[in-house]
Amino acid sequence: MLSKRIIVCLDVRDGMTTKGIKFEGNTDIGDPVAMARDYYEQGVDELVFYDITASHEKRDIMIDVVNKVAREIFIPFSVGGGIRNIDDIYRTLDAGAEKISVNSSAVLNPDIITEGARHFGSQCIVLGMDAKKVEKSPGIPSGYEVVINGGRTPMGIDALQWAKKAEDLGAGEICLNSIDADGTNEGYELTLTGMVSHALTIPVIASGGAGRPEHLCDVFLKADADAALIASMVHYGWYTIPQIKTVLKDSQIPIRDLI
Repeated sequence: MLSKRIIVCLDVRDGMTTKGIKFEGNTDIGDPVAMARDYYEQGVDELVFYDITASHEKRDIMIDVVNKVAREIFIPFSVGGGIRNIDDIYRTLDAGAEKISVNSSAVLNPDIITEGARHFGSQCIVLGMDAKKVEKSPGIPSGYEVVINGGRTPMGIDALQWAKKAEDLGAGEICLNSIDADGTNEGYELTLTGMVSHALTIPVIASGGAGRPEHLCDVFLKADADAALIASMVHYGWYTIPQIKTVLKDSQIPIRDLI
């Protein structure tokens, strides 16, 4: 089994890290640059930076913040929000990110995945997907629907089918976020994560719901996720990265050692 990755998510709004529940009631909790440096020093494997209102507000991503964060850390760093075309991808990678994440823009224009992979390599292209549990139907056979614009707009697209299509288009990784679990701290959505993980050959990052280290154990052991995104449990000081990695190691889950 390959080593599992722990990825801290920094949702940023108006230049500040923010946190909400199911994409609502967000409050500012800190400076993303300082927080990124702290998590890097703690030994996190990767970081993800999301400009959470860029797509909804139809504006460009905050390249200056990306550049400042990139200068503070020396681990893989993914950036999403407001990336709509090849030029946006180039500017984001040029600012210091190793990967970009496309979500709403990819649903509206799937060619950005193919073009991004062709220009920069699949390893640079992450599909971010927000999915919500719905009644199964001929159009949504998995029972999970894709939503965009920060969870505001349901698209009538089946999440499992979209994940498979994204892999075929050239995505190198999928970050799968459950709207229902997001910010609840009650655990990942294991059914959805397992469904997608077992259907794809590219890595799947589980997102939404982590509150305790045991939740990461569950999503790795029960849903075969390749990586786990965390936020509240470290942002609010409930656990440190070393504490989380110790629990995973004690559960015989292969992880990257602390430096």
